[in-house]
Amino acid sequence: MKIFYFGGQKSGKTSKASAKALELSGNKKPYYVATYDNSYNDEAMQDRINRHIDERKEDFLSIEETKNLLPHIKKGKTYLIDCMTMFILNNMDDGIDKMKEQLEELFKIDCNMIFILNDIGNGVIPMDRYSRDFVDVSGLIGQYLAQNCDEVYEVKYSLEKKLK
Repeated sequence: MKIFYFGGQKSGKTSKASAKALELSGNKKPYYVATYDNSYNDEAMQDRINRHIDERKEDFLSIEETKNLLPHIKKGKTYLIDCMTMFILNNMDDGIDKMKEQLEELFKIDCNMIFILNDIGNGVIPMDRYSRDFVDVSGLIGQYLAQNCDEVYEVKYSLEKKLK
């Protein structure tokens, strides 16, 4: 089963998606795939990462991968990918076609996969080209996930709404 959760920053996506991963995994621990590239030495982001680690510590097996998810995803397992927004940012230089190729390969694997994406396309159009490109690619990847996942959930203020 492939499932997609999207919503704004701090909307409750991760807690809802985590609960779904635990439900799907049964008596096996699911994998938490962390995509953030922590090479920026951002203390506030490190605090956020540490909170996520503390929240999932006992329930998940962790995988840290910023770009290439394929080698880590195995048949018959359950994966929570948090988050696709960072995956997109990390892969921007390779282009959207490469991202979609990787997603197409991921969707061929018979496993439970839960994708999380920040909904960033509801604001103003960014002034600089890179930011505009990032927002556009994020929206296009979100469309791909929504079309190809079995279930799609929008999350706002810790309330989830099933769209598909």
